[in-house]
Amino acid sequence: MASEISRPIFVAGEWVRGEQQLTVTNPANGEVVAVTSVAGPDEYERAVAAALAVRPQLSALASNERSAILRRVEAGLLARVDEIATILAREAGKPIKDAASEVERSAFAFRVAAEEAERIYGEVIPLDLNTASRGRTGITKRFPIGLVAGISPFNLPVGLAVHKVAPAMAAGCPILLKPPSAAPLTMLTVAEVIEAAGAPRGSVSVMPMTREMGNRLVADDRFKLLSFTGSPEVGWDMKARAGKKRVVLELGGNAGVIVDRSADLDWAVKRSVYGAFKYAGQICISVQRIFVHEDLYSEFLDRFVAKSSTLIMGDPLDPASDLGPMIDGSSVARIGSWVDEAITGGAKMLLGGPASGNFFPPTILVDAPTDSRVVREEAFAPVVTVSPFSSFDAAVDAVNDSAFGLQAGVFTNDLGNAWSAFHRLEVGGVVINDVPTYRIDHMPYGGVKDSGLGREGLRWSIEDMTELRILVMSDRRSDDATAG
Repeated sequence: MASEISRPIFVAGEWVRGEQQLTVTNPANGEVVAVTSVAGPDEYERAVAAALAVRPQLSALASNERSAILRRVEAGLLARVDEIATILAREAGKPIKDAASEVERSAFAFRVAAEEAERIYGEVIPLDLNTASRGRTGITKRFPIGLVAGISPFNLPVGLAVHKVAPAMAAGCPILLKPPSAAPLTMLTVAEVIEAAGAPRGSVSVMPMTREMGNRLVADDRFKLLSFTGSPEVGWDMKARAGKKRVVLELGGNAGVIVDRSADLDWAVKRSVYGAFKYAGQICISVQRIFVHEDLYSEFLDRFVAKSSTLIMGDPLDPASDLGPMIDGSSVARIGSWVDEAITGGAKMLLGGPASGNFFPPTILVDAPTDSRVVREEAFAPVVTVSPFSSFDAAVDAVNDSAFGLQAGVFTNDLGNAWSAFHRLEVGGVVINDVPTYRIDHMPYGGVKDSGLGREGLRWSIEDMTELRILVMSDRRSDDATAG
């Protein structure tokens, strides 16, 4: 597959070629990876019609049948890790070792989805809390919500897409996935695995789309849930246009890290380098702002700069590369202007330099103005600011001084500070003694403020993709006894 030039799209269980072509290029060198298609009105309606038609069949599948399909997808992905990772590295510029890890984690997500499909539980609720409800018992059960629309971004083109597809399959919902136009090939390959695993025909469609078709997907009331991962501006606009459907948004971040006076400095430096520069910072939970206790500030900076300077920036297909390119030239130009703005405002660059093509070097800034875009906005680039603090409360306030609230990391060996951070940080997740870039696929994941709405993670996604229904059972003998 990696050497193919022409690539069909997966529409209603069939491999088709649309009228409009989409050329996918390697951001590292500009070479064409493949030419695929974008779905037009005909392909879109075929996919929706097939999803509606297959819905009763999906709802009728037993939990063990859904689980078995998902486990076959897991096995299929693990059998093709090297192939899929190479596709991912070529189309998204992700270093090959990170690409392989993403594919393996995606297989793990399907495994967890298989397990969750077997435990979509209800409960028994006693309703006889007053005399009038004597003899009544409630039984709850979750039912598939219906058609799911998924829209996923380029930065984890399989990992984030799987967090929409796998729970939909576990819940018994048909899903139409719009993968990123910059990197659609990885999920088209995953669609081959899903097809081979025996997913009912039409239950999954993977289709790059024009903006017009994407807008139709968002507003289409035949879909009962929209799950979007991407920028805040686009996500909140989609929510406004989504009508009555349920909406889950996993949006941007501006992740902060606190390095307390009691922290293990070696560990804090090692993990902060990882969190700031993994995949060239193009992760919504990338470390962007680091706050270090003033007693450790100078030593932390020395170690942080030294270790960051050893990172190797190069060809994503080279196993030695730590950093690949940014996704495109406009992203490079944007972050370059933000860094220049901060330096003009008084920031000092301790590490960095000019871009080379789409490659932007690891950049460390100190004394950045608090109103500069590298501090206030989501950088989505290998750029991090470092600032000192004198009190833990002040550090928490600094992290909270943001429109975003996805995750935060706190390096501390003070239990009181860890507990305080958990209660006071305005984020969806607090990670103690690690960076906010940490995520495992079965934990609840999402943010507050401009960072999103709802939670992903297999169990929580399945809850969003199902409707709770109650059955009330009445024992008429009890009613007769009460009446008598």
